[in-house]
Amino acid sequence: MKIFKFLVFNTFLKKPVVVLCTLVLFLLSNYIVFIAARSAISTFQGYEEIKQLNQKGNYFANLDPSDDVNMDNLSKNKIQQVYSYLNDNIRYALFTDGFVAQVPNAYDMEVTVAYVNKEYYELNKQFEIARGTGLSFDYSLGDDVEIPVLLGSGLSDVYPVGSLITIDDPVLQKQINLKVQGVLKPNTYHSNFYSLSSKQYYNFSIIVPVNEEFINNSDKGFQLQGLFDLILLQTGEEKKEELHDLIKNNLGVELNFYTQGENIDYYNEFFFGSLKIILILTVIITVILTCLSLWSSLKSIRLMFKDFAINLFVGLSYSRLRNIIFGYYGILFLINLLVLFLITAYLRYGAWIRKEAFFATFGFLGVIGMDWLALLAVLIFDAVIGTLIVEIIMRKIKNVSISLGVIQ
Repeated sequence: MKIFKFLVFNTFLKKPVVVLCTLVLFLLSNYIVFIAARSAISTFQGYEEIKQLNQKGNYFANLDPSDDVNMDNLSKNKIQQVYSYLNDNIRYALFTDGFVAQVPNAYDMEVTVAYVNKEYYELNKQFEIARGTGLSFDYSLGDDVEIPVLLGSGLSDVYPVGSLITIDDPVLQKQINLKVQGVLKPNTYHSNFYSLSSKQYYNFSIIVPVNEEFINNSDKGFQLQGLFDLILLQTGEEKKEELHDLIKNNLGVELNFYTQGENIDYYNEFFFGSLKIILILTVIITVILTCLSLWSSLKSIRLMFKDFAINLFVGLSYSRLRNIIFGYYGILFLINLLVLFLITAYLRYGAWIRKEAFFATFGFLGVIGMDWLALLAVLIFDAVIGTLIVEIIMRKIKNVSISLGVIQ
C-alpha cells in the first residue's frame, strides 16, 4: 500500500493537468457507451412489447401525417357510427392514456388514467400484477357501480387492494367509483410504438377497463383518440377497407392501417437502422476518445519514466508495477462510474422533483434495471480498455533499459 501511495502521489499525480484530461476523456467515452447501451436495451424492450401485438391478421391504425383533424367539425353521432360498425364486425384492441384525474396520494404526484379494453388487455402482457387480481370487464355503468381497476405501485400505500376511489372521470365527464382490484409491479411501462426506446411508467396511474357501454358513454375526444390508437385483430382486407372508408366518409379523417409485416419492416428499417448508425458513431467516437486517452496516459508515463526507473532499480518488480498501474486506472474508472451513476440518478430523480408521473421510477434514487445494465456495460468496457492501456504501458516500460543513464 505504501509503494502504491508513493507511486500514485509522486508519479501520476505530479501532472494534475494530464490526469484531469485523461479523466475527462474516459468520462466522455464512458458516457457515450452508457447512452448507447441503455438505448439498445430500451429499444429491445419496446420491440419485445410490440411483438405481442404484432400478430398475423392484425392492423395498426395510424393517423396520416398530412391530415389535420378539426375536433369542432366532428359530431359524436358520426364517431359512434364507426364504433357501432366495429362492435358488429371487427375485433379490436383499444388502449389510450394520458388523461389526468385528481387523486390525492402520498407523493403529491399527478395521477394519470389509462383506458384498456378486454382484447388489448388479454393480448398485451405488460400489466404485471404484484398484488390482487386482474381486471374484469363485465360491469354495467350505474350510480352505484364500482369499476374494478389496476393501480400503479406508487398509489398502493394510500389505496391498497380493495380500496374505493371516487374520481371525476375525464372521459365520462362524471363522478365514478373505482375499486382497486390489483396493484401493478413497480416500474410497469408502456413503450411508444413509434419510438420504441421511449417509455411511460405507470407507477402513478390508474388502469381502467372499458367495455362497449363505457365507450358509448364517453366523450368524443376519447372516442376519437381510441380510433387513432386502434388495433384491428384477425381482420380481413375487405373489412379493413370498409372501416377505412367509413372513417373517411363519416369523419373526414385519413387513417392508415399497417400490417404485421409492414410494421416489422418499418421498425427494422427506421429504429434498428437508426440504432446501427448510433452504434457505428458510438464505436468511432469511442475509438477516438480511447486513442486520445491512451495517448494522454502514455504521455504521462513518458514524463514519469525516471520515477519508474528509480523504483525498478531499487527492487520494484514488473508484476507489482502492473498491479499498481491497474489500481490507478481502476480508481479513474471507478470515479467515472460514480459520476455516471450520479448523473443518471439526478435525471431519474428529477422526474420526482418535477412531479412528472409518467417518468417517475422506483429504485435506488430512481435508478432502474436498464440503467444498471448500461452501467455494467460501461464497467465491462472499462475493464477491456483498462487492460489494453496497462499492457501497452508495461510493454513500453519493459522496452526501456533500466540503467543509471536513464535515471540521470
